[in-house]
Amino acid sequence: MMQLVPPPNLPRIAQDDYPGGKTRRNVRLIIYSAVTVFLTAWFCTMGPIPAVLAIVVAKHVLVAILLMGLGIDRARREAA
Repeated sequence: MMQLVPPPNLPRIAQDDYPGGKTRRNVRLIIYSAVTVFLTAWFCTMGPIPAVLAIVVAKHVLVAILLMGLGIDRARREAA
């Protein structure tokens, strides 16, 4: 009869193995995104005009945060 064998253990790695604090930067971007969403929701409670303005601004801020997370600004940061 054939027995099932558990898979071998994977090598252990630290969360922040990458130079430059990649994990810390990602957590910071998540916090920025959450703050942007909560501020937008708060402005939406003030009426239609502040809501539209807040959504337009939040869209631009969230796209900028996304591009930072994708590393579009990496060349500029490394040059400085």
